[in-house]
Amino acid sequence: MGTLRATGFCALLTAVLATSAFAQKAQTREGFWIGFGAGAGSLGFSGDATSSNRETGLSGNFKLGATVSPHFLIGAETNGWTDETAGVTTTAGVFSAMGYYYPMVQSGLYLKGGLGYLAVSDNAEIGQGKAAGMAAQFGLGYDFRVGRNFSVSPYANYIASTGAELKMDGSPTGVDINPNIFQMGLGVTWH
Repeated sequence: MGTLRATGFCALLTAVLATSAFAQKAQTREGFWIGFGAGAGSLGFSGDATSSNRETGLSGNFKLGATVSPHFLIGAETNGWTDETAGVTTTAGVFSAMGYYYPMVQSGLYLKGGLGYLAVSDNAEIGQGKAAGMAAQFGLGYDFRVGRNFSVSPYANYIASTGAELKMDGSPTGVDINPNIFQMGLGVTWH
């Protein structure tokens, strides 16, 4: 019974996406653009204190910028992630300068990359941890044009930092934890 429901759901999703792809409006990219998205994300760490455990939580982004050409957009993007476990809220934030590349002008598919700064912290009463460092972001998505200047955009991002030293209760520990975030979500963009 579960397999039948999963198969039916996949078939319905495929039909909706195929219909949307054929019915979508022309892809025009020019001038100023702005957008935001929300979804799920997972936070992990690498470096001196590596752990295979990843925390899953809510995630989102806000972005804006300018169109350089129909193939290329530049802008700034902020990404956030949060989760509460055992009464401790952990948050991560990223600010990046980004480039968005559309390989085919008539398509909504884009690849993106950029550099920025990632910070992570928690609100534990004892042993409060913080870390921050330079970060690189890579991602992809698709703008489904649903209006003349409006798109609905599923996306996936990976953000990784380096040189993020853990500070406990404000004191340096000498341990690099290098946070990284994987995000999947649904956004909207005004072109």
